[in-house]
Amino acid sequence: MKRIALLGMPNTGKSTFFNRLTGASARVGNWPGVTVDLLGAKVLLGGHMVEVVDLPGIYDLHGFSDDELVVRHFLEHNLVDLVVILLNATQLDRQLALALQVKQLGLPAVLLLNMADEAAKYGVTIDTRRMAAELNMPVALMSAKHGQGFQAAVETIRQRLAQSRPVQLENLRQMLAEETSIEQQMERVLAKAVHIPPQLDDDLTTRLDRILLHPVLGLPIFFAVMYGLFQAIFTLGKPLQDGVAWLLAAFNQAVLTPVLAGAPAWLSGLLIDGVYNGVGTVATFVPIIVLFFLFMAIVEDTGYLSRAAFLMDALMSRLGLDGRSFVMLLMGFGCNVPAIMGTRVMRARALRLLTMLVIPFSLCSARLQVFLFITAALFSAKTAPLVLMSLYLLSFASAMLTALLFKGRFRSHEPFVLELPPYRFPTLRQMVLRGWQEVRHFLRRASKFIVAGVVMVWLLTHLPPGAAPGSSATWAGQIGRLLAPVLDPVGIDGQLAIALIFGFVAKEIVVGSLAVIYGLEGTALTQHMAQHLTWAQAFSFMLFTLVYTPCLSTIATLRSESRDWRFTLATVGWSLLLAWLLSFAFYQTVRWLGY
Repeated sequence: MKRIALLGMPNTGKSTFFNRLTGASARVGNWPGVTVDLLGAKVLLGGHMVEVVDLPGIYDLHGFSDDELVVRHFLEHNLVDLVVILLNATQLDRQLALALQVKQLGLPAVLLLNMADEAAKYGVTIDTRRMAAELNMPVALMSAKHGQGFQAAVETIRQRLAQSRPVQLENLRQMLAEETSIEQQMERVLAKAVHIPPQLDDDLTTRLDRILLHPVLGLPIFFAVMYGLFQAIFTLGKPLQDGVAWLLAAFNQAVLTPVLAGAPAWLSGLLIDGVYNGVGTVATFVPIIVLFFLFMAIVEDTGYLSRAAFLMDALMSRLGLDGRSFVMLLMGFGCNVPAIMGTRVMRARALRLLTMLVIPFSLCSARLQVFLFITAALFSAKTAPLVLMSLYLLSFASAMLTALLFKGRFRSHEPFVLELPPYRFPTLRQMVLRGWQEVRHFLRRASKFIVAGVVMVWLLTHLPPGAAPGSSATWAGQIGRLLAPVLDPVGIDGQLAIALIFGFVAKEIVVGSLAVIYGLEGTALTQHMAQHLTWAQAFSFMLFTLVYTPCLSTIATLRSESRDWRFTLATVGWSLLLAWLLSFAFYQTVRWLGY
């Protein structure tokens, strides 16, 4: 099988091209450093199955960041039949050096100049034939986002791949030419093949940045946009959630219950009250999760999150972080794992560790399911978006407090450099891919963690034999009594404590475990919780869930990225302690005030 390595600078549309070529769902976002791991997919090209590897975005093969080390390591230790270099056609004066470095290595290569639509808008013209002759490699103009020139680019890749032979490098850095030689070659190619206007004018970007990057109004506008996003999610998502819950309940009554009517009581209880009700309760939130990521895809791909990082840099620098750390916190809204891996773009280890320490406080999509469920159960439609917004603000506050307390142990002087891309709007295809990615992620985790988790919860709430289900005599009741001295002061009872324990494995299990613990589903479950929990207990539980220990996947990623068990254990221990302190302070204050 032949292998293609996809190489390019951050924010050049590399992952968009990868998705279009392979049909895969690599995460696409409009900020630097979004591709943080080696993503691979197989595709049929010219009658042959080809492995396409999407390498992390890098600026320079000489560089010292972890991403640059990963790329060099891959090229030195793997046979590569073809390197596809993807550059931004509007920024060739800054990006062409990467193509010249690949040429210097003698690797078979094809150069794709992406964002051809933007180049035409800005008046940038490129003579691809002249450039191909100067570089001695095929060159093609295209737009990975809109598909213009895509088929011609694929045909160019297919033809070059048919002629190439696999190459493996031995010592990449020694083979690279001096920077002065690369600069001279780049100037010659640009002079002969590229015309760039003296000033690339983008009136829309300029006008929007005057408002969105305003030194006083910029941050209030950002948080107002986020609040509007949450409001839209609740408004559009609640009917969809209710519809899915109705369908699941109808299927249970019409199909599952009659089919299992003759089965032993323990088996029907395990399958219906355990697996089906637990997973089904989580599944009702899929429409809202999809909506959340569709809206986030719009915000990300417009380039607005890069602006938010720019606005936050001054504050983050006082905390020992920088604007990139804020970008990683925002990435953590989706999942903490890729956000932690995204810290590879930072060269200073101290900055990486401090950023990794605060990322687990990001309100990820798994926690979002828990909060959507509880806010829908205990708060009105008018209040729920405010409650959710407050949890996001507390997420940032927890991260900033942690950075402030620990910045003395992780001092860094690495300069902050962040490119602000022009404003763009994602295509429908990109948004659909993003929504499908999250549904697929949910289904994958449901098949592993959630099913196993709700089965374990069912066993804990029904064993030992003879104990009344859900009673204090069950193993779950015994665990609840054991944890009572620690969790009672923060308003978390024994039943909620069991949900927290399984949330340590994966936060998606929390909602499903509540359905199993209470033996209810859908509307009945939300009504029961509304009757038996005060709003103070509910908010304290959500606050604890927000801050306490990250899931096992995140912990494993912390260990692999930090390469330090002590740092990993300290991160987990601090999050548990901070969760208890914040929940205790909130719950006891509310009780003291008489609410």
